[in-house]
Amino acid sequence: MKVKELKELSVAELNAKLGEFRQELFNLRFQHATAQLENTQRLPEVKKTIARIITIVREKEVGA
Repeated sequence: MKVKELKELSVAELNAKLGEFRQELFNLRFQHATAQLENTQRLPEVKKTIARIITIVREKEVGA
Protein backbone atom coordinates (compact mmCIF):
# COMPACT_ATOMS: atom_id res chain seq x y z
CA MET A 1 0.00 0.00 0.00
CA LYS A 2 1.06 3.55 -0.60
CA VAL A 3 1.83 5.87 2.31
CA LYS A 4 -0.83 8.32 1.17
CA GLU A 5 -3.48 5.60 1.34
CA LEU A 6 -2.32 4.54 4.79
CA LYS A 7 -2.39 8.06 6.22
CA GLU A 8 -6.06 8.41 5.25
CA LEU A 9 -7.06 5.43 7.43
CA SER A 10 -8.04 5.68 11.10
CA VAL A 11 -5.96 4.11 13.86
CA ALA A 12 -8.41 1.22 14.22
CA GLU A 13 -8.28 0.52 10.48
CA LEU A 14 -4.47 0.71 10.55
CA ASN A 15 -4.34 -1.79 13.39
CA ALA A 16 -6.59 -4.13 11.39
CA LYS A 17 -4.31 -3.76 8.34
CA LEU A 18 -1.29 -4.37 10.58
CA GLY A 19 -2.79 -7.68 11.69
CA GLU A 20 -3.46 -8.67 8.10
CA PHE A 21 0.09 -7.89 6.99
CA ARG A 22 1.60 -9.69 9.98
CA GLN A 23 -0.47 -12.76 9.11
CA GLU A 24 0.68 -12.50 5.50
CA LEU A 25 4.31 -12.22 6.62
CA PHE A 26 3.89 -15.34 8.75
CA ASN A 27 2.46 -17.23 5.78
CA LEU A 28 5.22 -15.99 3.47
CA ARG A 29 7.93 -17.06 5.92
CA PHE A 30 6.31 -20.48 6.22
CA GLN A 31 6.15 -20.86 2.44
CA HIS A 32 9.76 -19.70 2.12
CA ALA A 33 10.92 -22.24 4.69
CA THR A 34 9.18 -25.07 2.85
CA ALA A 35 10.48 -23.89 -0.56
CA GLN A 36 6.98 -23.11 -1.86
CA LEU A 37 7.42 -19.35 -2.18
CA GLU A 38 7.72 -18.21 -5.79
CA ASN A 39 7.91 -14.43 -5.33
CA THR A 40 10.61 -13.94 -2.69
CA GLN A 41 10.57 -10.16 -3.21
CA ARG A 42 7.21 -10.04 -1.42
CA LEU A 43 8.91 -10.66 1.97
CA PRO A 44 10.75 -7.32 2.19
CA GLU A 45 7.74 -5.50 0.73
CA VAL A 46 5.49 -6.78 3.51
CA LYS A 47 8.11 -5.98 6.17
CA LYS A 48 8.40 -2.41 4.91
CA THR A 49 4.62 -2.01 4.82
CA ILE A 50 4.39 -3.21 8.43
CA ALA A 51 7.04 -0.68 9.44
CA ARG A 52 5.18 2.09 7.60
CA ILE A 53 1.92 1.24 9.36
CA ILE A 54 3.60 1.20 12.78
CA THR A 55 5.22 4.57 12.04
CA ILE A 56 1.95 6.16 10.93
CA VAL A 57 0.09 4.83 13.99
CA ARG A 58 2.81 6.27 16.22
CA GLU A 59 2.63 9.64 14.43
CA LYS A 60 -1.13 9.76 14.93
CA GLU A 61 -0.82 8.87 18.63
CA VAL A 62 1.78 11.56 19.28
CA GLY A 63 -0.06 14.13 17.20
CA ALA A 64 -3.39 13.53 18.94
